[in-house]
Amino acid sequence: MRPFNHINAASIAEAGEALKKGGAVAVAGGGDLLGALKDNIFPEYPRTVVNLKSIPGLNYIKFEDGALKLGALTTLADIARSPIVGEHAPALAAAAKSASSPALRETTTIGGNLCQLPRCWYFRKLNNRFDCARKGGERCFALTGDNRYHSVFGGAGFEAPGGQRACVAVNQGELAPVLIAMAARLKTTTREIEAFNFFDVGVLSSTVLEAGELLTEIEIPPLGFAETCRYRRFAFRKSIDFPIINLSIARGGENPNSPGKPRWHICIGGVAPTPHIAKAAEELLNVNAPSAADLTPELAQAAGVAATEGARAFESNAYKLQLIKTLIKRELLAMSAPPAD
Repeated sequence: MRPFNHINAASIAEAGEALKKGGAVAVAGGGDLLGALKDNIFPEYPRTVVNLKSIPGLNYIKFEDGALKLGALTTLADIARSPIVGEHAPALAAAAKSASSPALRETTTIGGNLCQLPRCWYFRKLNNRFDCARKGGERCFALTGDNRYHSVFGGAGFEAPGGQRACVAVNQGELAPVLIAMAARLKTTTREIEAFNFFDVGVLSSTVLEAGELLTEIEIPPLGFAETCRYRRFAFRKSIDFPIINLSIARGGENPNSPGKPRWHICIGGVAPTPHIAKAAEELLNVNAPSAADLTPELAQAAGVAATEGARAFESNAYKLQLIKTLIKRELLAMSAPPAD
């Protein structure tokens, strides 16, 4: 690692001011940033690292006014073993428990998991060997290179130095699909954002956060999604791998097609540059399955197929489409099964 200035921020305001300056990056648990610094992947090495874990009051889990609230510095380990999360949002606890390794879960924060940079091997290559579009370069190397783990729903366009660029690296955050399916709201130092709208694609960025803006709290509102939500992941190695695909399915809120009935939410990670909402599958279920008891094997299979609508897979990652179909079918059938005695 190269030398850099280190600031232990004493407050949100101090951290925000330091991060507005050029060449400054934030660190919480460090699971994402420290590896990137060691591998020297950035086009310009950060001059200042701002430690957020020194800020008091951002590590908490509480149930208040009918909503589950988590501070952005709450660790995945605390989420996984929290009785409050286990009672009110068990799928979130399951997702947190499945992330990384037990040791890393003790330091990795929910904020860091949501804000992590892409895992694409061209982006992460040692010593910035591939100056890719997500780092201000001119091209996405995965478009014509090794893209077996990349997007099956096309690339995301964004503005970069020199003009418009595209990227097919995927969002592999463990908690993102769960929070989106639960209709969570993310609070920052300046605004409140629906979880789905929090994610974006840009140069050295995977969220809509602006310079100096910090994520402070995640709130899961009392709409019923958290109580019904299911989480499923697929990885080649079960212990420490990032998921090839992970998804969440939930029912809550108000069904636009069946007044008085809950609506369906389906969010898939690892298949697009940002977490992917399976809108066609949601609509199919909203119309044909106002109750989980209305699910049939045929309808569950049709929903899995609908979830791949609009896919544009590469030859080497088309296997992900079958994974989407299979995992969604299995989770829907599990939701339709009567509870065990």
